[in-house]
Amino acid sequence: MVSFNLIIEKDEDGFFVSEVVELPGCHTQAKSMDELIKRTKEAISLYLKCEGMNIPKGNFIGLQKIEV
Repeated sequence: MVSFNLIIEKDEDGFFVSEVVELPGCHTQAKSMDELIKRTKEAISLYLKCEGMNIPKGNFIGLQKIEV
């Protein structure tokens, strides 16, 4: 089993949108968080199938929120 980091946002239409940090271009959207996670897992599986399990190497550090 492989773990991935997600960035999840809510768009202006109320959809939840996920982006898989380690897989460029791998993203999806849904109306609920449960559906988003289900669709994200499907998107990851399809991405890995198309890329031949080629997971780009990188060191995701984290997210930081700042106020200016």
